Amino acid sequence: MFGIINVYKEKDMTSFDVIAKLRKILNESKIGHTGTLDPNATGVLPIAIGKATKLIQYIKNEDKQYFVTMKLGIKTDTLDITGKVLKEKKPPKFQLDKIEEVINSFIGKSEQIPPMYSAKKQNGKKMYQLARLGLEIERQPCKIEIYKIQDVKYNTEEDIITFLVDCSKGTYIRTLCEDIAQKLGTIATVLELERTRAGIFEKEKSYTLDEIKDLVENNEIQKVIYDNELIFSDYTKYIINNVDMERFLNGVKLETKFKDGIYKLYNENNLFIGFGKVEDKKIKRDLII
Repeated sequence: MFGIINVYKEKDMTSFDVIAKLRKILNESKIGHTGTLDPNATGVLPIAIGKATKLIQYIKNEDKQYFVTMKLGIKTDTLDITGKVLKEKKPPKFQLDKIEEVINSFIGKSEQIPPMYSAKKQNGKKMYQLARLGLEIERQPCKIEIYKIQDVKYNTEEDIITFLVDCSKGTYIRTLCEDIAQKLGTIATVLELERTRAGIFEKEKSYTLDEIKDLVENNEIQKVIYDNELIFSDYTKYIINNVDMERFLNGVKLETKFKDGIYKLYNENNLFIGFGKVEDKKIKRDLII
């Protein structure tokens, strides 16, 4: 099998759990995800199958969208509801326009310090591994961008705020919620988090593991495999004729008038074969599938 499937990850599963189950469902050992989700989070998790795992590096899914539910008045070590409670205090009651004003103040480019409970590596170790040992280390801030925040709602009785956020890759929503609470003069933790979009992959066109299993049993799995033209629509198409193809596949650089950059490669029969890189008026193979 070859291609990308837009999986809907359910709650209380790691991204690796999804891959392990998919290996059994699809009877395919070579499977990889394009970006992790916390076990407590749900939503879009694009999965590469077979030789498509080689293409993960070319998938442009930098822009994300999340539906966020944050609970005021509680602080945990993981910054979400699964963590150890560090502090609780009754939050003040807010006007919705005040909450919107504070939340919207985070729109734009900024720097964010990654939480200790994250998969980000420091000196070769994932930070959550250090956090589980009770260690807290200095972290370098990362550049992020919040593009848009909308549909802000506030449940005054349960002290819960919900909103939809569009952001750049690498944005930690748990940290965002902590920062929002701090600016409101209180504390908070993430109650629920759903990724509703990752690049072109949307929640409405995602499938749970049970749905994928049914599709396999009914020999309909090809219906949900994304077309390469759609996934790599941001790349310019480059066709290599049959005369040059053999030399190119053997590592020979071909003369070209194309500008420097990465291109999706096709043969004369319009068959996608991988990616090439143009430098100094010559194209070379970057990845052949």
